[in-house]
Order: sequence, then structure tokens, then C-alpha cells
Amino acid sequence: QVRLVESGGGLVQPGGSLRLSCTASGSINSIDSMGWYRQTAGGKEPELVATIDTNGITNITNSVRGRFTISRDNANNIVYLQMSSLKAEDTARYVCNAKNVLTPLHRYLEAWGRGTLVTVSS
Repeated sequence: QVRLVESGGGLVQPGGSLRLSCTASGSINSIDSMGWYRQTAGGKEPELVATIDTNGITNITNSVRGRFTISRDNANNIVYLQMSSLKAEDTARYVCNAKNVLTPLHRYLEAWGRGTLVTVSS
């Protein structure tokens, strides 16, 4: 079983910064891709924010490029999302995702966290 736990969300003023963290734990040999999605209160499909693979190759959605940075600690299975110049429209629940999690039983899994709430408001 693989568990993802996010932290770092909260209330921040427009223009401010936050750093989100997500730690994966459980029966893990390796994780191919880790990333962040976000979901607004309107209940739409989660929006991809950013992903990073084991080689450090990133994919960042256009709406946050230049403001958000994703990084990863492969040894400890942690992914970070540094968010700067935050805007009201960044308000959402940010959910951590891990794809192609290889377990000791040679199975590949996908895992999701429960999310952390980010509110950008003055």
C-alpha cells in the first residue's frame, strides 16, 4: 500500500508564496512520476499543475509557469511545489499524485493524496 500525505497549504495574500510538500510512504521501490493537481470548489475535473519524473524532467501547466516550481527528493520520495506570485484564481485544493509506483511485489500502482487547501485572498 502506498500513502501520499500533503502539507503546506493555508491562507496567503495575493502576491504571496507558499511551499507545498508531499511525502510518499509504504511499500515503494521507486516512483516514476510525482506531481500536483488542483481542484476548485466548483467540482470540475482536477487540473494538472505540474509533474516531475525521476530524471527531473518537469511538465508545468501554462497558467502557473514562471510562478510555480516543482522539485523532488527521490531518495525520500518527496515532491515539492514552490508557489510564488499567487493569485486569487490559484485558490484550490492541491492534490499530490504518484504514477508508476513500483512495489516490492513488482506491481505498478497509482496513488493520490487527500489534498491540502490553498486560499489566496486579501
